This record gives sequence, structure tokens and C-alpha cells, in this order.
Amino acid sequence: MNNIGSGGSPVAPDVWNEREMRDALARRNVSEVYRHLRKHGVSQRQIAASTGQSQSEVSEILKGRQVMAYDVLARIADGLCIPRGFMGLAYDGTTELRVKQSDDVLEAEEDESVKRRKFLSHAAAVTMGAAVFGAEDSAWAPASAQTPAPSRIGMSDVQQIQAATKALRDLDYRYGGGTCRDAVVAQLSWAQQLLDSTSSEGVRKHLFMALADMHSLAGWTSFDVGLLDPARGHFGRALEFAKQADDDSLVASVLYRMGRVYLHYQEPNEALKLFQLGQIAAQESGSALTVAVLCANEAWAYGMLNKPDQVQKMVGRTRDEFARANVHEAPDWVRFFTENDLHGMIGSAHDALSVFDPKKHASIAVAETIKCNEAYGADMQRTHVFGLSLQATNHFRAGDVQEGLKVGLRALQFGERVKSARVADRLKPLELEASKHRANSDARDLFEEVRKFRQA
Repeated sequence: MNNIGSGGSPVAPDVWNEREMRDALARRNVSEVYRHLRKHGVSQRQIAASTGQSQSEVSEILKGRQVMAYDVLARIADGLCIPRGFMGLAYDGTTELRVKQSDDVLEAEEDESVKRRKFLSHAAAVTMGAAVFGAEDSAWAPASAQTPAPSRIGMSDVQQIQAATKALRDLDYRYGGGTCRDAVVAQLSWAQQLLDSTSSEGVRKHLFMALADMHSLAGWTSFDVGLLDPARGHFGRALEFAKQADDDSLVASVLYRMGRVYLHYQEPNEALKLFQLGQIAAQESGSALTVAVLCANEAWAYGMLNKPDQVQKMVGRTRDEFARANVHEAPDWVRFFTENDLHGMIGSAHDALSVFDPKKHASIAVAETIKCNEAYGADMQRTHVFGLSLQATNHFRAGDVQEGLKVGLRALQFGERVKSARVADRLKPLELEASKHRANSDARDLFEEVRKFRQA
């Protein structure tokens, strides 16, 4: 089917108004609904991606399995953009506000779980090949400025965008998103206007790639300063541009970064779904290093879910893909993933597992993070803070209080130099572990210092 519905749904809106479809919806006969969708050319894979179900679940429903649970029916309706009233489902506050066209209030009222589900649906639709540019304005498009743009552009104009993105990303790496986020957004508001300029097909493709990368940076820096909704909006737009440029590795990059956002907010299930979508694009890209990055992050998510066997499996895959990768042939975005980062990610996965089994995993987390922390330079201060705080936390969990104190103080000193809301969040486990040793005056002092830093 060529017509794509709103919100990234693979179904054109008029399909829901067909008599047979309306009858099936009114009876909540999901099996019949799915069969009608198949007649319209919607694949099981697209249905699964939109509804958050596995393909095996969709297959079972097509064979006649009934869907009775209200929350599942609501998720199917929302994922496929079915008007809830067609299924006799209550409109939530979000839908009522949309009917009233109160977009500003919608942003404030919408439940975070709904937003996560919508982004996953959008990501799945784009990754699986849905058309992403059409007459309808994208839900992910931030407002544009009105600075005049040239009527025709060439590669030099695109290269200027790429150079600006690189310079601003260097600032983000060194000092955190707070130092450059506004500059990124300002650059982006002008750069997007180049879409209205004429250019060759080759230049336009590179423009899509450059805008995808800049939107991705805008999303990352927004996340770094604690602005989740703007981050999600920029990542959504980045995904669309990357797909339009037919750059699978860049699609994987965007999905990896948005997955990291959800890991930070302790939503490993949501993160894992995005990493797995990213893995599809990574495999299509043919870049072993890109695959390695996605595998490493899947390992971290499985660690947070306390699935050590899956962690071990994904760590093994990460090592294998990393070993066969040629960094010189890898896309620019993934070249940051060096051997230091490999150790850091393995350490992060074991850190997550050490929450559940410190005796078995804390010492491994320490050993891996030491390997990466010793190699970080001044250009990676924020990452160094994260690594040191993780190392210190696991020294405490492994019973080495004195080393935990020593490394924890270093983490705090570096953290004071970085403008990143994430630093305070990443120091929380260290604060918790230090609090367990308050009979030790030095541990008590570290606890108080970290607590004050996080509350500042």
C-alpha cells in the first residue's frame, strides 16, 4: 500500500471508514481488522511494529486469537491511529485536547508512557520504510526561524553545516550539552531552510544527511540538559532525514541515541526495542562497528533487566563485531567507538548486573571501567565523569571502600566542570553506596558532597 497514515501509521485514514472495517472495529474483532489490513497491503511486520506486538502475536491474532484486554486494545488503536471511538474505547485526555486543537496543553498533559509508545511507533514506521515526507506537517518538526536562505545550494553549503555540527559536537563532548545546545538549535533553524533551495540530487541527499546529524546533536544536547520532549522531537526528525537520505548507519545512530535516553531514564524495555530496531538498520548498513555499538547497548539494557545470559551473549557479539570492524571504513558517527568505549560499555553492562548480584559483577565492572578511564583525555570530560562514578560505585559494591572514596572524589571534581544535567543523575548510585558506609567519616563526607552537588 502506498498511502501512509498520520503519525507514521502504515494505514491511510480512509481505510478505517470502510463499512467492513467499521463493523470489525465496533465488534473489537482484531483478527478481522488485521485481515482487512493485510488485504490493503499492510504486512504483519508493519502491524507488529506499529502496535508494539511481536510478529508471532500478530500471526496468532490473524489465525483467530481474540484480544480482550482493554490496555492492549487501546495500544492497538493508538499504534495504528484508529480513532478510539470506532472501537468503543474511551478517549483519554490527550485525545480530547487534540480534538480541541490545543497543542501546547497536549504537550504538558500527555503521559510519558504514551510519548514513549508514540516515538517507538514512529521509529518503527520510519525504519521499516514508511514515507516520512508528505503534505502533512511532521509531528517532530521544531519551529523554523525566518533568516533568508540562498535560492540554490551546492556541496559547500552542506559542508558548512557539517563543519558547524562537528565543532558543536566537540563542545558537547568536552563540556556538556549546556555549553552548546542553544547554538545547535539556532544553527538548525537556519539550516533547515535550505530544504527550500534548489540543488542537484546528490547535494540534496547530503543535505538530508547533514540535517539528520544536526538534529541528532540537537536531540542529544537537549537530553543532556534534561529537556526530554525537545530531545524526542529532534531525534524523531533526525530519523526521518536519515531515512530519506537512505543512510542505514545514520538511522542506526539515531535509534541508538534515543535508546540511550531511555536507558538513562531507567526504561530498559523501551530502550531495547529501539536498539533492536537500530540493529536492523545496522545490519543493512554493512558496518561491523555500527553493529558492535548496537550490540553493546543491548547488553547494557539486558543488564538493567537482570538477564546475565543475554548480557554475556551480546558482549560476545560486541567483541566479535568489533574485532572484524575496519574503523577507516566505518561511518563518521560511529568512529568514536574505540577499544576504550568497548571496555566502558562492557563495564556498564556489568554495573547494571551488579545492582542485583554485586559479588559476581562489581569486580568485573571495576576491571573494565579502569581500562577505559585510564585512557580518557581532556576532550572527553563528561564521559570521564560517568566512567569514574561507575568505577567508584563498584569499588564500594566490591568492598573496596578506600578506592571507592578516592575515585569518587575524582568523579565529583570532574563533574563540577561539566554543564550536564546527566552528571547529577549518574552520581546517584555513588551517593547511595557512600551512604551505606556513613560510619566511615570519609565516606560520610563524600556522601554529603555528592548529595549537595546533585541538589544544586
